[in-house]
Amino acid sequence: MGGGRTRTLAAAVLAALLGGGALCLAEESRGPAPADPPHQEVQDDQPVQGGADRTFRVELRREFTDRGTPDETTKTTIKLTDYFKGIVSQLRLDVPFPDAQTDFGGSITEPRLGDIKVRATFHDIRAGSLALSTFLEMTFPTANPEDLGTGKYQLSAGVRTVAPLSPADASHRFTLRPLVQQYVSVAGDPDAKDIDNTRLQAGLRDTWKKKAWLGATIKATVDWVQGGATGAVGELEAGAFLGRGLSLWTIAGARLWGGSVPGTYGRRVTIAMAGDF
Repeated sequence: MGGGRTRTLAAAVLAALLGGGALCLAEESRGPAPADPPHQEVQDDQPVQGGADRTFRVELRREFTDRGTPDETTKTTIKLTDYFKGIVSQLRLDVPFPDAQTDFGGSITEPRLGDIKVRATFHDIRAGSLALSTFLEMTFPTANPEDLGTGKYQLSAGVRTVAPLSPADASHRFTLRPLVQQYVSVAGDPDAKDIDNTRLQAGLRDTWKKKAWLGATIKATVDWVQGGATGAVGELEAGAFLGRGLSLWTIAGARLWGGSVPGTYGRRVTIAMAGDF
């Protein structure tokens, strides 16, 4: 992507992000998330059990990663999500703490600060019977030491949805979960590698009686910096609702192809918990 085109895209995305945040903050009252619209059953990698009274989420995840790209290493991440009424429906803060030792075992007692992310998710866009969820995200090069991050400010835009494959009242509720997200670097260390890639995701999930779930996901990346090189990982997931807004899940993943493409890794095991309040 040419420098002028990249800067224009970056400026437009940044303006939308800041404008959305301003609209959100201008809202007279903060309210709970809608009562489980189709796409909001999932928050990234796990369903939520919250309903009309859900207003805040805390997530803690631990990822053990082997042979990952620079932003895919063994780490602990804290995610904080706040829900609003209005154009901006969610604001999320991701604070990763990569281990000083970046191999699969890592060094949990030696955390370092990684690249912090802020995401704004907007009110649904209806597309026929589906609700499309759009979001903007900004990544800051806060990693210390710098080699635990990308060294770049990044802007990202994405869209996702949840397509039901079975009746809503079925004991096993099957859903298809596609996502498309574009990343582009806009500033930062001039010696750091530029970022311009598209990530495509397709997941299939079986939720059983709102008590537990199983899922399988393929995550592919097209890296335009490397001339359209592709890479992908496959993940299997299992989780359970523990009651009182708590959920616990684990994910096992491995590379399908593409060894040096962003977002890929050799193998990974994730253990995570979230609480909805």
